[in-house]
Amino acid sequence: MPETVLFSTESRESRRAVADYLRAVADKLDGGEPITLAAGDESVTLDPPGTVAFEVKAERETGSGPAELSVEFELEWDEGVSEDDASLEIR
Repeated sequence: MPETVLFSTESRESRRAVADYLRAVADKLDGGEPITLAAGDESVTLDPPGTVAFEVKAERETGSGPAELSVEFELEWDEGVSEDDASLEIR
């Protein structure tokens, strides 16, 4: 399935600033609220359902320069499916 990037930004931040961003996302998830990502004049609001697929990945990229390490956190869910739609129903 083709992928469309709805929002993307990258900047160098202190560990404390990154923790603040992650904490803000965690608070929104915990409160069942939509998450708005914004940078400059670009923004997108996403409303994850109550249950999502959660992936954590650590990578090492090697090439012509020094190796680069990264940690990625990804939430994934089917668009248009609410928490109620995903529950089991027996008739």
